[in-house]
Amino acid sequence: MKRTNVLLGGALIGALTGLVAAMLIARRAEKNETETAITAGEGIKLGVLVFGLLRAIASLGDD
Repeated sequence: MKRTNVLLGGALIGALTGLVAAMLIARRAEKNETETAITAGEGIKLGVLVFGLLRAIASLGDD
């Protein structure tokens, strides 16, 4: 039961974080009056940052 709660909590936090990120990207596109909200280079940078964050989370208990 505890694992299920952790997974549901993580999924909820991830969904909320993704929603906020999408809102920020959409707002930036509206502000700049562009159709493309994010470039390929920015997408790669974001992907690398997210991967680094996941690695940091995975190593939290390692001492």
